[in-house]
Amino acid sequence: MHKASLAEPHLPSTLPISPPPPPAARRRPEGSPVVRAILIAATFGIVGLLILVPLASVFTQAFAKGLGTYWQNLVGNAETRHAIFLTMMVAPIAVALNVVFGLAAAWLIARFRFPGRTLLITLIDLPFAVSPVVAGLVFVLIFGLQTPLGEWLLAHNYQVIFAPPGLVLATTFVTFPFVARELIPVMEAMGPDEELAARSLGASGWQLYCRVTLPSVKWGLLYGVILCNARAMGEFGAVYVVSGRIGGLTDTMPLRVEKLFQEYNQPAAFAVASLLTLLALVTLVVKVSIEPRVRQEQERDLPPEISQEKA
Repeated sequence: MHKASLAEPHLPSTLPISPPPPPAARRRPEGSPVVRAILIAATFGIVGLLILVPLASVFTQAFAKGLGTYWQNLVGNAETRHAIFLTMMVAPIAVALNVVFGLAAAWLIARFRFPGRTLLITLIDLPFAVSPVVAGLVFVLIFGLQTPLGEWLLAHNYQVIFAPPGLVLATTFVTFPFVARELIPVMEAMGPDEELAARSLGASGWQLYCRVTLPSVKWGLLYGVILCNARAMGEFGAVYVVSGRIGGLTDTMPLRVEKLFQEYNQPAAFAVASLLTLLALVTLVVKVSIEPRVRQEQERDLPPEISQEKA
């Protein structure tokens, strides 16, 4: 018996797929509360043992005999005063040299593809892999007084090793990657569109770099400068080799701390160490304060879909 068929609605061959939930709505996997608490406690314990306790010990020992003795230990000795002055002179010079190189290298690597690009990036990272002591020894073998180049420089009244220029050279090498390594990803994320637009409007190369490129990477540049300066002020290994540790001439603050400690002058050693630590803490505060700006700048230049995934 034939039954009249009812009209059936036409179903599409492919059903629409609902879009995935936005990144903010995705739930992150949650671990055991006990495990999480143990990991947090272990982390704070390790940080306290390896960082907070030594920091507290440095300042406790430095001020153990009073503020007057502390101040006298810093300014009452001519060699200590010169070590502080030399550190404040060498670090900014090394930072300035690395800023010039870092800007040029980052712009070259981010904007062009050329033979040897990978090799250049590897050479920029070389100071991370080479021991600072080895780097200092290399400079001694190149610029030492017993080498042809060292003899020629000395004949023309220039001395690199066992003199402030050697300290600047060694510090610059050790801090070589910091500025460039911070700027390369920022410039790559930024892209060349703004620069090409400025160029098409008639901007010169100098105007392009000063009014377009530098303002776009200013926070990344400042972040690299802070890291570079912190590393420069605390450098010990390479400076130890090239300086000769001449009191009142080539001693920097880290070298002065080591020398005072070997002379069993612990109050003075801890006083200089506390000043060096205070400078490092100030650098850390500035670094933490600008990190959100650097992160916002990098995320602003990313494609929208990548920015949403990182949200």
